[in-house]
Amino acid sequence: MRKLLVFPAIDAERLQALRAAAPELQIVNAAGELDALQEIADASGFFGKISPALLARATQLEWIQSPTASLEHYLFPELVAHPCTISNMRGIFSDVIADHVLGYVLCFARQLHTYIRRQPDGVWRPIGDDVHLDMSVGPGRVSGADRAHRHLADCRMGVIGAGGIGAEVCRRAAAFGMSLSAVDPQVRSIPGIVDDVWPVARLRDLMQQADFVVVAAPHTPETEKLIRYEQLCWMSRSAVLINVGRGAIVDLADLTRALDEQRLGGAALDVLETEPLPSDHPLWRRDNVIITPHVAAASPRIAERHFAVLRDNLQRFARGETPQNLVDKHHWF
Repeated sequence: MRKLLVFPAIDAERLQALRAAAPELQIVNAAGELDALQEIADASGFFGKISPALLARATQLEWIQSPTASLEHYLFPELVAHPCTISNMRGIFSDVIADHVLGYVLCFARQLHTYIRRQPDGVWRPIGDDVHLDMSVGPGRVSGADRAHRHLADCRMGVIGAGGIGAEVCRRAAAFGMSLSAVDPQVRSIPGIVDDVWPVARLRDLMQQADFVVVAAPHTPETEKLIRYEQLCWMSRSAVLINVGRGAIVDLADLTRALDEQRLGGAALDVLETEPLPSDHPLWRRDNVIITPHVAAASPRIAERHFAVLRDNLQRFARGETPQNLVDKHHWF
């Protein structure tokens, strides 16, 4: 009987459900690191947080299920070199994070974040005008308030990373009538949504054309600090940068500088290079910045999806089939 080691230990209810799903496997729930070090010697599968010490003791390890979607803090050189395969949890957050992105987009398009900030002071004043919106301006004339509120069907969204999350962002943006561009090192189309996903070499074209630039890429050696001051200066001065990928992709100091110099219109950030962002950081006090504390993936549905992927992959492994969500260890996704 092949053995799967679980470490850190999971609760009794989930353990029982896994054992019922794959009775042909011996599933060992390690109570602590010493137990894990002993049990991994003859384990062929592993779920949890692997360490160099655990990997060094493994003699039969074939497959690891990561409990996370991102792998930048999971992988280490010995694990990359090891012949075992790794699967991750990608896909379980895509729609949730895409909803968060469109929330940001609607805030900037309709100035909702500014109106919310004015509400405690009882301020009734349209952005762009010092008086109430004057509907008597007549046909063909546009008020300051009109200019300050964007018509989404006239806007272009550029998405960096057209994987599961990026594709869902594009689907939602398309439903609002937005034009779309996307870059990705591998994906070449999002069927029915984006016929031509550009290579990353066209990043400049995307950032120059987009009203909203969405970073939905994973943190990899290629994407770390992909967005620096130079790239931010490619953007229109009215464009908004949205980052729901990883904080390490956008240089925080360069973004702060670009915003200070009004090189772009604003930013919406769920992930930052420094987390938590220090309370004295100037981005907290910028009217054209929305910061959320790394909660774009938060949803009451995530726990059940997480367990469903684990259970399905466990069953596949027990049957000798290829688990879903296999990753390229050298590229971190």
